[in-house]
Amino acid sequence: MLLSADDPPPVRVLRETGTSDLFLTADHAGRRIPAALHDLGVPEAERQRHIGWDIGIAGVTERLAELLDATAIFQTYSRLVIDCNRDPSWPSAMPEVSEYTPIPGNRNLSAAAKRARIAEIFNPYHDRIRSLLDARANRRTVLIAMHSFTASFKGEDRAMQVGMLYNKDPRLASILLDLLRQEGDLTVGDNAPYAVTEDSDYSIPTHGEKRGLPHIEIEIRQDLIATPAGQAAWADRFARLLTAADEALKATQT
Repeated sequence: MLLSADDPPPVRVLRETGTSDLFLTADHAGRRIPAALHDLGVPEAERQRHIGWDIGIAGVTERLAELLDATAIFQTYSRLVIDCNRDPSWPSAMPEVSEYTPIPGNRNLSAAAKRARIAEIFNPYHDRIRSLLDARANRRTVLIAMHSFTASFKGEDRAMQVGMLYNKDPRLASILLDLLRQEGDLTVGDNAPYAVTEDSDYSIPTHGEKRGLPHIEIEIRQDLIATPAGQAAWADRFARLLTAADEALKATQT
């Protein structure tokens, strides 16, 4: 067993019976580390950085779920324990180094140790997404994967405030990109600062593309949502924009 009775559950769900067609996920919402792993040997200051979690995205997603009356599901453990947006077989799922930071607790993991993280954190999170989506099989659903990105990565500054990520299905991305550019105060990334691929992402390919659900991965720059005020402002903005985008998307589907 990896998780003890004192460790929180790996999954948190808000508004399970929400009325919105939009379904929100947050793969990197938390930064907890199971007590048995002793903080993975990583200093607290490093665990608070982007390598440990998506700063601010939990607050944005919580408020967005409330404003939209949308179901939202959150993964509560640090991506340093296991990255729930990576296939567990990939080295990046349990990295020995993240950016430039060594992760001592991930070095030379045994097969049993890896299986425990998969069985107790990764699988419960994705199984819950599957069960919630299965329960919505007879209703329209649009998958919205919520993420945040760091303003500087390995010495490269990112001027954009927000990015729309997609792969095989650009329908919702195209609509949202147009709406975001019309805001007039944003530099918007089109498949930037990241791009969704089957070799780099797990959630959108698994829960969006394979099910044929309209979907988008939203990336917001972390310095803009590091405070409750910033989180509220961006949630308010996306509640408005996602509502408009979904109406436009529905019009193309009729």
